[in-house]
Order: sequence, then structure tokens, then C-alpha cells
Amino acid sequence: MTSKQRSYLMGLAMNIDPVFQIGKSGLTPEVTEAVRETFNTRELVKIGVLKNCFEDPRQMAQLLADRTGAQVVQIIGKKIVLYKESKDHKKIELPK
Repeated sequence: MTSKQRSYLMGLAMNIDPVFQIGKSGLTPEVTEAVRETFNTRELVKIGVLKNCFEDPRQMAQLLADRTGAQVVQIIGKKIVLYKESKDHKKIELPK
């Protein structure tokens, strides 16, 4: 992913609300599976990490990306944005 594409996705992510919140139990297999299923209908997913979660958001973002086949777009504070291109429900056209 180029920096231009990443910047475009960051702009889109500013206007969406977090779909998931990760709490004190951290990154569980259930959360990972729910994020994977969300990529069936969405290409861009924002995830909020609650204050009572003591895991590092950067490590969680990388783990989620690896497990779901997505790419980390950005991590700001306790917000994670992931992107995975959809073949069936293509809505986002990335710049070249």
C-alpha cells in the first residue's frame, strides 16, 4: 500500500465510528472472528480499544491484520483502522 493510498483511507476513516471495542479481556479469538466476518461486508474497519485494556494497540493491530489478512492503515492512540480489499463488495477505489 502506497502512502497516497494510506492517506486516502485515513481520510475515509475519520468519518466512520468504531465497529468494535476491545475491552479488558483483550484480543480474544471471538473478537478476531468477528472482525474477519465484518470484512465480508466492509472494506474499512475502525476498532476502539477501551482504557481498561492493557495490551498495546500497535501489537493488537498487527495481530489482527495478520489473522484476518488485512492491512493496518493507522493507529492513533487507542483507535485502530484496518483495510481489506473486498472482491464481492468493492466500494472503495484506491488512488494509484
